[in-house]
Amino acid sequence: MKTILWSAIIELIKILLVLVPVLVSVAYLTLAERKILGYMQTRKGPNVVGIYGLLQPLADGVKLFTKETLVPNHVSLVIYFFAPILALTLAFLAWGLLPLGANQVLSDLPIGILFIFAVSSVGVYAILMSGWASNSKYSFMGALRAAAQMISYEVAIGLIVISTVLCSGSLNLTILVQTQIESVWFLLPLWPAATMFMVSALAETNRAPFDLTEGESELVSGYNVEYPAMSFALFFLAEYSHIIFMSFLFTTLFLGGWSSPLQLAPSSIWLCLKASILVFVFLWVRASFPRIRYDQLMQLLWKTYLSTSSSLACVVASLLLLTDGLPPLLCS
Repeated sequence: MKTILWSAIIELIKILLVLVPVLVSVAYLTLAERKILGYMQTRKGPNVVGIYGLLQPLADGVKLFTKETLVPNHVSLVIYFFAPILALTLAFLAWGLLPLGANQVLSDLPIGILFIFAVSSVGVYAILMSGWASNSKYSFMGALRAAAQMISYEVAIGLIVISTVLCSGSLNLTILVQTQIESVWFLLPLWPAATMFMVSALAETNRAPFDLTEGESELVSGYNVEYPAMSFALFFLAEYSHIIFMSFLFTTLFLGGWSSPLQLAPSSIWLCLKASILVFVFLWVRASFPRIRYDQLMQLLWKTYLSTSSSLACVVASLLLLTDGLPPLLCS
């Protein structure tokens, strides 16, 4: 009994060692976003609370979690409160399969990539539930947009990832990184897939220019328009956690994960550095591009990315057969 208890405590500590840094990163990602957008728009951003505004995320968190929760009288209560909890749970669940360094992974599943995309696909149900339970036309329209957007990019992004799976020969993320360490980062031979994956990641995280589910100009705030205080904070944490996760996933799939050209720092630091650069790209894109129209999104994902990603998967598979299991740029 004591052995089982100690094992449970150790596993809980491991989970907290992953989730607590994620929550801190989410808090300061909001500050970084406001600062970067401010400087790109020739203003300072938050600079009052703490030195250079470093305590602003703490002030925002205290405000959100101490604010009175006003529940509209026209909502479906059970689904209304369950939706943000489901969104945050699914956002945190995928972190358990992400290798953060050599032998640093909570659950090293043989089908890790498949499980991650299964969790990502289920995540849209939280948005659908919030839009339907709110009984608001703006929330419901945002939820419908999220569902259509998910169906559009999930097919293409799955075909994009197939290219990396074919090159590594495994659905395990750790083996995929080790394949890149032994040969070359997949960003070089598979740069078209990497580019499409990055754009699809913007669509998956509902970030500009694909933030159609939260279009302030036409939907007020989208699917979370009826959520105040703590409920809104849970959606907020889920969205920004997903942004950081997709940056880490891109690093794992195409940038060699924890591998580094120089062994001057621990592997996890290199992984975080690469992911931080990709997070900056998310913020840079938001400051640079306007929101596209909905028909343009459908045309991009269905007419362009679906055909291109499927063709790329066929080309990679053919080259693997011709080169005895290795893509041409990985052959010595």
